[in-house]
Amino acid sequence: MAHKIVILDRDGVINFDSAQFIKSPDEWKPIPGSVEAIAKLKQNGYRVVVATNQSGVGRGLFDMDTLNKIHAKMHKTVVDGGGQIDAIFYCPHAADSKCDCRKPKPGMFKRISETLNVELNGVPAIGDSLRDLQACVVLGCQPMLVRTGKGEKTKADGNLPDGTLEFADLAAAVEHILGKAKK
Repeated sequence: MAHKIVILDRDGVINFDSAQFIKSPDEWKPIPGSVEAIAKLKQNGYRVVVATNQSGVGRGLFDMDTLNKIHAKMHKTVVDGGGQIDAIFYCPHAADSKCDCRKPKPGMFKRISETLNVELNGVPAIGDSLRDLQACVVLGCQPMLVRTGKGEKTKADGNLPDGTLEFADLAAAVEHILGKAKK
């Protein structure tokens, strides 16, 4: 039985993305329906984990304090909407660093598995970019592509991992997850 965990990418899945990075709490704005979707997961007993590349830290575009403030706003917004984010894992390294945590490398997913002490086989992992999906399948997650954020471009570019499911947005992906759970 897959554990009741859902792993979400942040930018382009929960909140609107920006080519210039989300560099302040003011720039963090939830995509319509995403907060409600996270609340539905919580109400159905799921733990919600965020796995996000935040290379803006490594590039010096914003500091850890700012990243923490952005995440505090995200937490508050989600809690105010009746949901909960149980953990946030992030890679602060620049794109050219040799870390193992920057997606498409699976390090962040390995850390989630070890920290929460769960196997990720079959766990839904929702992202809007190819690297989100590539990172999650290494540990057996179920890749789900949303067409928000970079999702349309990701879909058009192709080469999605086998078995990737596609949804309009996080709300639709969550409906699918909960619908399957009821069966």
